[in-house]
Amino acid sequence: MNFIKRIKELWINFVLFRFALIIHLSYFIISYICVLTIFREQNDFLIYFNAGGIFYNDINNLYDQDQYLWDYRYLPLSAVFFVPFYLLGFELGFTIFHVLNLIVNIFTCIFLYKICNFIKGKDHEKDDKRIIIFISFYLMAIPHMFNYILGQINSFITLFMLISLYIFLKYSDLRWQFIGSLILGFSIIVKPTAILMIPFLMFFRSNSSGSKKYQLNFFISLVRFIGIILPIATNLFFFIIYPELWEGFVRTNFTGSNPITLNFSFSITKLWLNFCYIYNIPFNQIIVLICITVILTVLGLFFYIYGSFDRSFNKNNQNNSILYGFIFGMLIILLAYYDSWDHHLLNLIPLLIITIFEMPRDSEITKKYIKQSLFFFCFFDLAFFGVWFLTMYYFYFPYNFASTIFLILIFYAICKYGLNNKGVR
Repeated sequence: MNFIKRIKELWINFVLFRFALIIHLSYFIISYICVLTIFREQNDFLIYFNAGGIFYNDINNLYDQDQYLWDYRYLPLSAVFFVPFYLLGFELGFTIFHVLNLIVNIFTCIFLYKICNFIKGKDHEKDDKRIIIFISFYLMAIPHMFNYILGQINSFITLFMLISLYIFLKYSDLRWQFIGSLILGFSIIVKPTAILMIPFLMFFRSNSSGSKKYQLNFFISLVRFIGIILPIATNLFFFIIYPELWEGFVRTNFTGSNPITLNFSFSITKLWLNFCYIYNIPFNQIIVLICITVILTVLGLFFYIYGSFDRSFNKNNQNNSILYGFIFGMLIILLAYYDSWDHHLLNLIPLLIITIFEMPRDSEITKKYIKQSLFFFCFFDLAFFGVWFLTMYYFYFPYNFASTIFLILIFYAICKYGLNNKGVR
């Protein structure tokens, strides 16, 4: 009742929030009509729908890409999530899935509010007006339209990540640390977007008396690793029982022809592969992927381990380093994997909003890097999707690099902030 009352208050008194809700509901309604009419045969939900059907009827052919419009590249258990929608039929299945997407976005906003309010420093405003403003920006973010119209599952991944992050931040005992990592592991089963967050689940505590600034807390780190690995490891059962699944999974994601196809992905790996493809430069996509992933992961881990992310000015005085572990993991997957699309930014945008409230209120890093990147991802990124098609077909210039630049700037900003262990902006 308090939640509904608060929403009514915001609707009456907060024009931006009211406008954001109208815009978001417009995304929801327009995309629903488009999927069932114009894009009935061209949407990602159709891929998930077919995967659920194949898993249910003939699991050995789950990675037979001839049965899909676009490649199905997720873990086997991901298809289980879509079996109920398959059994309902496409129209009813999509309708329920679409409504669930909307409900998930509502809960995402709730957890985003809770985390921002919990994590914000003492130098931030006491009221929640500024938090509502940024939640409104999130609701209006154009990638939502792209996510809805494709029937994508990024909203589910975002909610799982935020629930996991909230648990990590608020509860320090091992039981909750295990539950938080278990939820994150489940998100990876549904879609492996958070897979590179695993190395950043290490927990460090202050060690001001010793020579090292931080000391690894082995037990918390181990519990987190066990929690996240357990759900993912259940896929091994299917890979062992059905060897064809493992071969198909590897071929689809790493060694096949799909990773080298020209497309508008904004990852560094894809930009480099597009460059090599255009100019007939010999390359091995696996080597390119591994090199870029390793370089970014090593850099991220270095700054994460030796940086200082648990700021003393936070009102709750908790260790906030896990937030930056989440951000590093998300940035690395977006910059390194072959396919990084506009709708994937829905996983990053809430983390950037939380960062704005974790950093000092007058932080130069926030002003110069985080906010500008946030607004670009929310309102301008999708325009470069159209620019890519124009430059690709008229000038044969297949490089969607605008988002790449902003992702690199965020990576640099977080590294810079981490090294600044005295709270300097």
